[in-house]
Amino acid sequence: MIKFGTISTANITPRALIYPCMDEPKAIVSCVASRDKKRAEGFARWHGISRVHDNYQNVIDDDRINAFYNPLPISMHKEWSIRAMEAGHHVLCEKSFASNAIEASEMAAVAERSGLVLMDAFHYRYHPVFVRAKQIIDEGLLGEIKSIEAAFHVPVSDPNNIRLDYSLGGGVTMDIGCYPISWVRHLVGEEPKVEAAVAEEGPTYVDLFLEADLVFPSGISAKISGDMREKAKFRMDFSVIGERGTLNVQNPLIPQNGHRIEVTVGGETRIETCDRRPTYSYQLDAFIEAIESQAPLFTGHEDAVKQMRVIDSCYELAGLPLRGLNP
Repeated sequence: MIKFGTISTANITPRALIYPCMDEPKAIVSCVASRDKKRAEGFARWHGISRVHDNYQNVIDDDRINAFYNPLPISMHKEWSIRAMEAGHHVLCEKSFASNAIEASEMAAVAERSGLVLMDAFHYRYHPVFVRAKQIIDEGLLGEIKSIEAAFHVPVSDPNNIRLDYSLGGGVTMDIGCYPISWVRHLVGEEPKVEAAVAEEGPTYVDLFLEADLVFPSGISAKISGDMREKAKFRMDFSVIGERGTLNVQNPLIPQNGHRIEVTVGGETRIETCDRRPTYSYQLDAFIEAIESQAPLFTGHEDAVKQMRVIDSCYELAGLPLRGLNP
């Protein structure tokens, strides 16, 4: 039995952890803590969590758990993930994994030393929609791949949103722009060089928009973008252009809410769909399998370090400081 402890009552926690555990006999959320204990007690009652702790450290010290879910602001991922691993707990850490690649490497080193599972919560990677998109590319249906475009755009209008707070790891690339970066990395199966990046800054050092040009060792080029400007038009898709055809995937992130795989080869277009089981449930399956049988993860700690290196390069070329620094 995988017994999770978690801290904070973040909005993502029910979707990413609690609901998947309800459908999984091998996993349960055993305890929670929040800076506001009354809030944590209400959260626990609503979601059937048996224990509420007074503070974060008490969750880490709870010897009745063996796994830890970290949904805290990005600036706190390193500290609390390392604390959890040092206490002997496997860790499922929300994205972005860390404030920068140096922090990610420090987290990965603890995972290597302890032998514990440390998973970057890019849940989309385990769903049949993304698995099918990668299969189409890898089987050569499109011919030699030339380029990819990937975008995630969602308007943000609340000036108090934590995504706009540099000290908490804020910025569009850390929050939603990280997905297009991850999509193209996993579609190609190589690590890119960031050739150029441009950003629009909102609050000091916080990117509201960032677009980058990437080049992979095989010669494939990619353009990625994240946009949370107030007037941004919603987008969540990627397109792959090959010598013989194209692939477009709409909603690769949360395909359980509806999706579309469109493949065009030789002038013929076909539409495919996959099942609507949540990405988060597939992610939980992978996390459990990694613990029980040491199954490899697509988004384990090694991949997380590589992902953060690309994000760091985007910020550097866009003229913005890395998250986690005091510029």
